[in-house]
Amino acid sequence: MAGGSLLALLDDITTVLDDVSLMAKVAAKKTAGVLGDDLALNAEQVAGIQAERELPVVWAVTKGSFLNKLILVPIALLLSAFLPWLITPLLMLGGAYLCYEGFEKILHKLLHGGEEEIDTEAELLQVSHNPEADMVAFEKEKIKGAIRTDFVLSAEIIVIALGTVKDASFLMQAIVVAGIAVVMTIGVYGAVAGIVKLDDAGFYLLRDKASAFKQALGRGLLAFAPWLMKALSVVGTAAMFLVGGGILLHGIPHSHEFLHGAELFVQQVGGIGGLLAAITPTLLNGLFGVLAGAVTLAVAVPVSNLISKFRQPS
Repeated sequence: MAGGSLLALLDDITTVLDDVSLMAKVAAKKTAGVLGDDLALNAEQVAGIQAERELPVVWAVTKGSFLNKLILVPIALLLSAFLPWLITPLLMLGGAYLCYEGFEKILHKLLHGGEEEIDTEAELLQVSHNPEADMVAFEKEKIKGAIRTDFVLSAEIIVIALGTVKDASFLMQAIVVAGIAVVMTIGVYGAVAGIVKLDDAGFYLLRDKASAFKQALGRGLLAFAPWLMKALSVVGTAAMFLVGGGILLHGIPHSHEFLHGAELFVQQVGGIGGLLAAITPTLLNGLFGVLAGAVTLAVAVPVSNLISKFRQPS
């Protein structure tokens, strides 16, 4: 009898772990859209920091990120327990914000990209080559800015993760959301630490004049590091539209039937119908995300200007 009870308990535990694993995979897939931008933004935050201080700064931001999630996860779980009807609106709001942020980033890049890059590089050179510059204050400001950015991105990740398990039990929600928060933080800042030290690794390899392989590898790393930063930014922006557009589109009634109908329609194309059917939902999510970002920006800018106008002293 006792053996049977133990086997039943183990079976229940295995079932729960399988459910947690499946839900965590779905949540991780949906939150992955924020990661490219998260990586790029946080890697950029340590630009201008002295090489020997890069890892301590990344560690300080990591601790701030864990604190952010320690605040956000309980709030999200309390909302799910007592105000579950808020999850879908918050999820839609998060999707709209992702689309807005992506579109705003593209528009800003088109209008001010070149000038802003030149000004940022000049500012960083001035700070790094100025012996009178207060590097401690500079680091603290960088860390504060990175933690503020992380708070917004963490909120997006947690809301998206919670939306994938909103129909599960409270315990399952807590395990999945907390697990995603921890794994994403370790993954993002572990990757950031690796990215910011790529150039140092390249310089280290170049010191070995006797090894042609190390010399070539060092030059390759130095060339690859800035390309990686730009690639992360592009991939992160595209992922914002895909994830945000997908959240918004799936929140619209009967959108599933529309997507399925679009798949069936393109599947009739000879030769490449199967391929088109496979990528059509992703393309439609991205297109809807771009349109939603443009509309959200068109509404947000006048509202923001109006609020600023009223806040100005008369």
